[in-house]
Amino acid sequence: MNCISYTLAEVEGIERATVETVSPEVVEERDGWLLAFDRGTIGRAKCAVPLSHDDCDAGVIAPIEARYAQHGVAAQFRLPDIASFSAMHAALVSAGYRGDRLSLVQIAAARAVRALVANPEVNIVDKPDDAWSQVFLGEGFDPVDGASRVKALSRAPDAVYASVRDGNRAIAAGAASFGHGWASIHAMRTALARRREGLAGRILSALAEVALDRGYERIFLQVEENNEGAQSLYARAGFANAWRYAYWHRA
Repeated sequence: MNCISYTLAEVEGIERATVETVSPEVVEERDGWLLAFDRGTIGRAKCAVPLSHDDCDAGVIAPIEARYAQHGVAAQFRLPDIASFSAMHAALVSAGYRGDRLSLVQIAAARAVRALVANPEVNIVDKPDDAWSQVFLGEGFDPVDGASRVKALSRAPDAVYASVRDGNRAIAAGAASFGHGWASIHAMRTALARRREGLAGRILSALAEVALDRGYERIFLQVEENNEGAQSLYARAGFANAWRYAYWHRA
């Protein structure tokens, strides 16, 4: 996988912003890790994630497992797929874990993303309204997962919510959060019957404009590795891979 370079400070900023975006019910910081606890369906809201990509000591596994056990849930880890974590990966495999749901962290210049669509004509609000929320509850989407995501994303600090409307109905949606030096784009959804109309590109461009208005020059997002359609759009918007990660849980 071809990756752009990034600094350790950028890793920490992105990971802190990621966890804030999905607003877990409880977040604890322990020895360079963020431990997120949540009863919803968003994986990033209920995993342990490192704040650095330096060499990782596999000795952190047991105390993190113990802390999750105190919360009454099994530990899960969200780990970068990089050489400095190979010992950690091997230790997790030996302990009965497996890594799956490979995803990519991608970074772009906000100005490049803004240039994707000249006049996006997108509705932007500070709080998700019913029309925005309904995109996540529409045909073809898991209603339980959709409701959980709407609830969590509604708690995100310093966020905006974008949608393309057809009359009073939203047919595409997305959101952006701001903090730790980054604008974070997430919650990208398009109604099944309205895909391939360029709606997601309009959402991206409009959110990038908000980021620039707020003084944020860099944007990141996360996308599943097997989502080729989304990756194609993001590439056209100027996004490039920073690193890949997997979710590790007991088989």
